Amino acid sequence: MLTRKQQELLLFIHERMKESGVPPSFDEMKDALDLASKSGIHRLITALEERGFIRRLPNRARALEVIKLPEAYSGVSQPRRGFSPSVIEGSLGKPPAAPKPAATPPVENTSMTVPVMGRIAAGVPISAIQNNTHEISVPVEMIGSGEHYALEIKGDSMIEAGILDGDTVIIRNASTASPGDIVVALIDDEEATLKRFRRKGASIALEAANPAYETRIFGPDRVKIQGKLVGLIRRYH
Repeated sequence: MLTRKQQELLLFIHERMKESGVPPSFDEMKDALDLASKSGIHRLITALEERGFIRRLPNRARALEVIKLPEAYSGVSQPRRGFSPSVIEGSLGKPPAAPKPAATPPVENTSMTVPVMGRIAAGVPISAIQNNTHEISVPVEMIGSGEHYALEIKGDSMIEAGILDGDTVIIRNASTASPGDIVVALIDDEEATLKRFRRKGASIALEAANPAYETRIFGPDRVKIQGKLVGLIRRYH
C-alpha cells in the first residue's frame, strides 16, 4: 500500500516519461508535489524503490525506471522495462534478432533518416549548430509530424534528465516552447545549448539538469528556440 504522496510521485514520473521519454528532475518532482525540499523526494523515491515500484538505473545520475503501477491503475498501460520507448538502445554486442516468418508481410516505412547537424552543448554553450554532417535512421514512431534533426551531446549538464555526454538527441523543429520543455536554444545567434526552458518574468531562463551548473537568464531578444527534444539515441561501446 502506497501513501498518497508516494502514489502521486509514482504517477507523476510515469506520466512525464510517457510525454518526454526522460524522467523528471528532482526539482520538478518537488514542485509537482509541493514539497519544501528535495530531501522529501529522496525519501519518497527510496520508499518506492523498496516496494518494487521503481528502480534507479546504474551509471545514470538520478535516472529512474517505473517497474509497475498500483493495482488501482492496472488499466494504465505499463511502461516497458529498460529504457522508455523514446530512447533507442544500441545493438552492439547483442545477438541478431530472429528473422520474421516468411508468411509475415514486410513492414514498410518503419524508419526514416534524420540529418545530424553536428554537436550541441549540454554544459557551457559551444558554437552554433553546424551544417549537416551525416544522417541516422530513426523509428517513425519517435518522429511524429514536422521536421526533425539530430544533434550529438557534448557535456553533462542534463544528466538528471537522463541525457548523457555522447548521446544523440532527436529534435523537432520549433520556434516556441512551453515552460519545462527541453529545447535547443540559440543565444545571441552564436551559441547553441540544450537546456530546459523556463520563464522568469519577461526574461528567459535556460535551466540545467545538474546542480553543478547555474541557470542562465537572458532577455527574450537574446534567445531563439530552434527545436524541442522528442527522443534520444544511446550507443554502448
